[in-house]
Amino acid sequence: MRTAIIGAGALGLYYGALLQRGGEEVHFLLRRDYDAIMSDGLRVFSIDGDFHLQRVNGHRETDNIGTVDLVVVGLKTFDNNKVYSLIAPLIGPETAVLTLQNGLGNEEYLARSIPAEQILGGVAFLCANRGVPGIVHHLGQGRVRIGAFRPEATDRCRDVAKLFSAAGLNCESVDDLLKTRWEKLVWNIPFNGLCALTGLDVTALLSDPHIRDEISALMTEVATAANAQKISSPIETARFIEQMLTVTESMSHYRPSMMIDRMEGRPLELESIYVEPLRRAQAAGVATPRIELLHALLALGE
Repeated sequence: MRTAIIGAGALGLYYGALLQRGGEEVHFLLRRDYDAIMSDGLRVFSIDGDFHLQRVNGHRETDNIGTVDLVVVGLKTFDNNKVYSLIAPLIGPETAVLTLQNGLGNEEYLARSIPAEQILGGVAFLCANRGVPGIVHHLGQGRVRIGAFRPEATDRCRDVAKLFSAAGLNCESVDDLLKTRWEKLVWNIPFNGLCALTGLDVTALLSDPHIRDEISALMTEVATAANAQKISSPIETARFIEQMLTVTESMSHYRPSMMIDRMEGRPLELESIYVEPLRRAQAAGVATPRIELLHALLALGE
């Protein structure tokens, strides 16, 4: 399958590298990493084993890539206004477009310009950071869950899940994409926001019992809002929160993407991770005072 990676941050570079190592033809839209990767290839330092791709199909413009079978969108959501102009040269009538972006509303945004039956959404549970140009550090996790935006895309979804699995990824297709996105928000809303505000990593936050309680309370608000949506089955709140906290304890000193974005002076993904979930919670009549306060504090610095 001919694949294009749009948004070659830690997520895009890592998953694209695995697909290429697995034998797929992968093309990367590169910005800051272009010169380094074209000169020395792409290096992945991973808990699952380091590897080096000496030759990579890197491009500065998507016009140079041509039509592909699969587009993987890993752009930060604050760049969504650029998505269609970037991916339009890649899309034919049979192209699947998979957004692995954070938060809610990304599939709907793509559907303004792309037939809904070509759109897939995915949630990546990945601990990875970029190093110097041309280097990615995979620190933990990596599981991907993919769902169809519309039922007509179910077969495409299963094919892409098989592609990722064949490359060595822990990947599965899901029937309820909306529920899967809300489950990721149970983690993203507290940890991205609190780490960005405090400058402390996940390990430091969980070491304080009062902050741990606040994280649990934030997670409860997210799960309650999720369960008020039209999802296939409710999130088992107490069990799921305990599972998320246990998983996070294994992420030794992990710094979430929003924390790094704030430290490096970039915009934050507030619209997709906070504004849209808050909008849907309010529409469902669910009170979310903790999430609202966290969002307000984050927005002060924007």
